[in-house]
Amino acid sequence: MIATILRQAPADRRASIVAWRQLTDILAQRGNQLGDADIRRSLHALAVLRPDIPETVRRDCARAIARHGRFAPLVAFYANDVPAVSAIMLRDARLPEADWLALLPATGAMARSVLAGRRDLPRAVTRALASLGSGSVALPQPATMAQDDPVPATEMPVAAEAEAGPSQISELVRRIDKYQSTRSQPDLPRAPRAAFLFETGADGVIHWVDGVTRGAVIGLSIAEAAFGGEPGTDGVAAGAFRQRAEIINARMLLEGTPAEAGEWRFSALPWFDPATGQFRGYRASARRPQRNETPYGRTASEDSGDSIRQLIHELRSPLNAISGFAQIISGQMFGPVNQSYRAMAETIVADAASVQSIIDDLETAARTSVAVAAPLPEEVVDIGAIVTQVESDLAALLADQRVDLSISRVGGPFLGLAGDAATRRMVGRLLTALIDVSEPGAILVGQLVTESRHDDMLQLRIVRPATIRFATAADLLDPGFSPEGEAPGAAVLSLGFSLRLVDSLARGCGGRLDIGHNALTLHLPSANSKAEVGLEVQQGE
Repeated sequence: MIATILRQAPADRRASIVAWRQLTDILAQRGNQLGDADIRRSLHALAVLRPDIPETVRRDCARAIARHGRFAPLVAFYANDVPAVSAIMLRDARLPEADWLALLPATGAMARSVLAGRRDLPRAVTRALASLGSGSVALPQPATMAQDDPVPATEMPVAAEAEAGPSQISELVRRIDKYQSTRSQPDLPRAPRAAFLFETGADGVIHWVDGVTRGAVIGLSIAEAAFGGEPGTDGVAAGAFRQRAEIINARMLLEGTPAEAGEWRFSALPWFDPATGQFRGYRASARRPQRNETPYGRTASEDSGDSIRQLIHELRSPLNAISGFAQIISGQMFGPVNQSYRAMAETIVADAASVQSIIDDLETAARTSVAVAAPLPEEVVDIGAIVTQVESDLAALLADQRVDLSISRVGGPFLGLAGDAATRRMVGRLLTALIDVSEPGAILVGQLVTESRHDDMLQLRIVRPATIRFATAADLLDPGFSPEGEAPGAAVLSLGFSLRLVDSLARGCGGRLDIGHNALTLHLPSANSKAEVGLEVQQGE
């Protein structure tokens, strides 16, 4: 690649700019892998091209490679450019200590002044700069700094336009005094951040951030999902990264000061080199999640249930209309209808029924989210029969997903104190959600257990599918979590929503849903002890 570029003499200015970008990119990415001859020829070619390359192009190239600059000869080359270019490179370049020490003698006073302002250099490099003396360091020109990359007012004084009257020296003294007075003020408590920007490299590692402390974000990867509450991003971002796709409202968890720590939502777009089409990474913006994006574990507002119920009512009206018209067409109530249209109408009716079931789940969740003490149900149902019926109802889904379901019975009888409809919904929603996240060819194994006739709980245990084997309880209850690593692979209402709905329904009848390391267990109140007591009373009479 290097030889090909060097053989072709640029025919015009545009070709020179392309060659400059290509040589810079190759040296930045693979400079440490090239031979000495190729390095010397490449740097010589860049030196020959530099007079013909606009300063704006050189600044853009420096900005693109500075944050992942690891090749010392290229950093030294850019460090000896005009101050506007060298400052961009030297503010963010990352080199080993030995490379910095070798580079210092080849830099000018302006470049050393930029390095002297950094606080992240190795201690030996800082001592080497100090040993050169203050005479080797130049103050940066305010106009140059402001023109290229202005920094926040909390870190540097703002460069004011020179007014008629004060001399340059007096203006410089005034700005230094202002800067020192700003620095001497005590730090005030920072409010929580609301948003920030960041960029990643082609490997998915974040290498630039603006809006929060660098240490809280730099080095995190969006290419791999973080588990166990560790800082990082969720599977939605990892799946999109693999496909170089747009990321929308993915979840990010940060550690650090209270201003940056906690949960964030971010959206990102991939960007590609305009000259080569090479994937260069993602550019993203992050924000704090809205209240409705992290509902689990947060106190709901008093009117949140009413708002959801109103939304559900507004959804039901058009859905019923669509379903009604589809039923008219499929039933040929107004006359004969072509078979293809009838098939389409029947599909719409089936889809409407599925959406109706989802709306029912949403309404149930809205009702159960309101903390109102209600009497526990006294209805006795045969949970074993309900599980058998649900298994039969899910036969089509199991065949479509190519998943086998095997639920054995341990003990018995399986009489529970719960409503028939609520029990069917709990069992059906739990099994459906776990089938949705199971891999094709998997076997979903479970047990319906009553360990003693006097045990006060029946247990429906379902072994975790392999896709969620190591997920934490917080992940499983998060509506943004997807075991596939991509949002389209998740169930319609997400695994987290389904599990929270099952838990809410179970608690409404005196039970609960436990998320264990190996299995998910639905506990329901047992009626076996009541039935046995009644039998003993009858026998005593």
